[in-house]
Amino acid sequence: MDDAFKTALAGLEAPETQLTELPFSFLSVLPITGASVSTLGDFLGSQTVSATDEAAAWLDELQLDLGEGPCWDAMRSAKPVMESELRGRSGAERWPAFARAAQTGEAASIFAFPLAVGGLRFGAIDLYSRHALRLDQVQTSRASAMAAVVARRVLRDRIDELEVPDESTLPPFSRRKVHQATGVVLAQLDIDADEARLLLHSRAFATESSVMTVAEDVLAGRIVFTRESGAIEVDS
Repeated sequence: MDDAFKTALAGLEAPETQLTELPFSFLSVLPITGASVSTLGDFLGSQTVSATDEAAAWLDELQLDLGEGPCWDAMRSAKPVMESELRGRSGAERWPAFARAAQTGEAASIFAFPLAVGGLRFGAIDLYSRHALRLDQVQTSRASAMAAVVARRVLRDRIDELEVPDESTLPPFSRRKVHQATGVVLAQLDIDADEARLLLHSRAFATESSVMTVAEDVLAGRIVFTRESGAIEVDS
């Protein structure tokens, strides 16, 4: 792990780092021109969270308006999407409307990485370059690792904004149930405890319920988290 990547990860994980600062970390690790972070779909809504520059924000908004582009593909597939020739035939075949509209912009190459926590997909990070560019395996792996950290930060921030009660504010018995439910979700999806807790909070937000209510439903078997084609499904 080189110093730039290590520093970038530490910056993304630092509590004092603002959402507006998140995409700038990618510029210090990858040979790109700009980056943006967006949420997509019904869960958190479709909007640009932050961008390094106007061109990155414009590319993001263009995809939101058209409903197509690398960010949508990355979120739906839960995999990185690479297009080194956005202005060429390849880009036009993949996203006819987006590639045509993007001709007036600065991007020659564009890449997108999904925002997902435990299989819950809710956004993407777009990276662009003014010059034709291909990301190698190491660069792709690092961008994916950084995107995973950004995903947790964005989801936590949105949960905090909507005032979903924190576990620390619950009575001791309630906290114990939340911890038990976290273990159940962890086992159901084979994810880590942090991701399992975020999924409980996300379910509470999505259903306008308390974390305690969701925990009780999980423990009673009324809610079961499963994977379907790589995405998280909730059986209830």
